[in-house]
Amino acid sequence: MLKNGAEIILECLLEQEITTIFGYPGGAILNIYDALYKYSDKIKHILTAHEQGATHAADGYARSTGKPSVVLTTSGPGATNTVTGIATAYMDSIPMIVITGNVATNNIGLDSFQEINITGITMPITKHNFLVRDISELADTIRKAFKIATSGRKGPVLIDIPKDITSATYEYIPKANHQKNQEKTIFPHQNIREAIELINNSKRPFIYTGGGCNIPNNANIEIKILAKKLNAPVSSSLMGQGSFDNFDDQYIGMLGLHGTKTASTTLMNCDLFIAIGTRLSDRVALNTKKFALNAKIIQIDIDESEINKNIKVDCSIIGDVKSVLYKINGSIVERQDTIWMKQIQHWCNEYHLDQLPINEDDITPKQFIETLCNLTKGNAIISTEVGQHQMWTAQYYKFRYPKQFLTSGGLGTMGFGLGCAIGAKIANPNKTVINIAGDGSFHMNCNELITLKRYNIPIIEIIFNNQVLGMVRQWQRLIYNKRFSQTTLGNNVNFAKLAEAYDIMFYKISTPTDIEYILKKALKNNSPTIIEVPINKDMNVLPMAHAKRDINDPIMTIDID
Repeated sequence: MLKNGAEIILECLLEQEITTIFGYPGGAILNIYDALYKYSDKIKHILTAHEQGATHAADGYARSTGKPSVVLTTSGPGATNTVTGIATAYMDSIPMIVITGNVATNNIGLDSFQEINITGITMPITKHNFLVRDISELADTIRKAFKIATSGRKGPVLIDIPKDITSATYEYIPKANHQKNQEKTIFPHQNIREAIELINNSKRPFIYTGGGCNIPNNANIEIKILAKKLNAPVSSSLMGQGSFDNFDDQYIGMLGLHGTKTASTTLMNCDLFIAIGTRLSDRVALNTKKFALNAKIIQIDIDESEINKNIKVDCSIIGDVKSVLYKINGSIVERQDTIWMKQIQHWCNEYHLDQLPINEDDITPKQFIETLCNLTKGNAIISTEVGQHQMWTAQYYKFRYPKQFLTSGGLGTMGFGLGCAIGAKIANPNKTVINIAGDGSFHMNCNELITLKRYNIPIIEIIFNNQVLGMVRQWQRLIYNKRFSQTTLGNNVNFAKLAEAYDIMFYKISTPTDIEYILKKALKNNSPTIIEVPINKDMNVLPMAHAKRDINDPIMTIDID
């Protein structure tokens, strides 16, 4: 059937079962928006306040579902405004398709109005990108983009489409979507045998899960089987939260920069470290020469380039973690020995996470987040911005399931969380979705409050207000001799009036006794809500490791005088 380019694009999106897209219109993309008017009964468009917000919302949609998402923006500044969101998705392996408009093909390279070489700009931060110069290639390019974004190690793909391509006509031939067929990973049986032998011969195994464990459906089931068969402790990275039930007694908290003392002590004493779906970044392997010195290391990852990149390992398996673990679990010996786990439990009791108020009437993030966890029974989808509040959330909220904790782990993007929560709530309308922010991060993209109100999206936005850039200030205290340069924000924002301006419900927690009462009210409201939580500016995230002291010797207290 004969269709114009804009219609072909939307038909191809429907082939991929896309029913929601996020974006912002502009001149070079208007043909697609005109077609959207006719397809509005099939594809819902979410208009955000800013293109960066659209990419974060699409990211949240994809993170919380595992399905690819779509962003639609115009050329020039519309396209460049997506760059931070694309980079965020790229660093965390999120499948996202970004469609940008461009000037007509005969104007490309002439510095035309709102022209930009967006494919050149985004080449380092996409799995692949395309500039479509011929309408005959349009449909297959879109199909290729989805295949690339959702295959292997997932990630964002950008398609740049000149305006004349969207208005030209061509014969559209529908094709069935074959992307749904699960990938079959093939890995050397010798590597599997080596891993099984190392596991069966170990006495003190330690399982560590990363973000790659949250991507395949039901990978958490295989991780649980492995942990139960080995009777071994489990730790997760920031991105791996939810891949193993935090309520389980075998979970010992995060490992790394702000991980638990129990996890770092376990690392130092284990004889086998099983790293699953993790790149073992510098936030975990702070000192690579001292990392897991007494242990053999197995690394399982879908991306071959991550093997031995940061830490040299003894055995590696390249493949989808669910498929690999299924093979391993069928052959390892189940053990009854409890000596190792009893030792772990002793460390858990000795090194439990705590957070005392600086002043008697202070609200502590630990108290607030643990109350939130209890009221939601650990079942809420939680997004965060980036900073101290992000780490407190990972430390004190007990995540139970994959795709439940949505945070910018690789790029560390302040301003990510609110847009992400919008996308997650649209994808999961029946789940409680909460964004936890610091006041500094909230300032970055608070314009997306208008998106909350426009669509009446019932998200709870929590703002830990310490009037400083808390994480940067913490480093300034430790490393820069308390020279707090440009990290004091001050009390310049009246969040109650801001909420009123957007006609959004607002609460402020003044004392620790307010926490449970206000959270219960907010959780029952089912409407956009902001909760301001004043906290002491000198509250720190602990434990804290850094390279000079190594992960095995974290800082447990910080003098604030």
